[in-house]
Amino acid sequence: MKTNQTHDPGVLERLFGGTSATARVLDFMSVFRDWDYNKKDIAQNSNVSQKHVTKALDKLEQLELIKKTRNVGHSQMYQYNTDNKAAMLLERFALELAGQEAQKIADQELAKEQQTQPIPA
Repeated sequence: MKTNQTHDPGVLERLFGGTSATARVLDFMSVFRDWDYNKKDIAQNSNVSQKHVTKALDKLEQLELIKKTRNVGHSQMYQYNTDNKAAMLLERFALELAGQEAQKIADQELAKEQQTQPIPA
């Protein structure tokens, strides 16, 4: 079920393209890594259909980037696997990319500001 809510794309989603359900799920799960979520919550928060969430989770679980945590009622819960070295390196990579993007935006804004300032006589 695809939701109509808008969300700010994460760095991995921007890197791999807005159509990558896996990147959207991974972005959401890594940002909110301290909590676990069921498939429905992951779908709603990453703006991906439950069908695509299931496929993405299967792939991410095989790579041990996401892990099953517990059952709540009939729902399986999933969490970003902070015990996995690759998951932590991926998180550092995403953080570095986000930092570079932020620096680029800051530099562009500074250049615009400098262009609009009058030249002293």
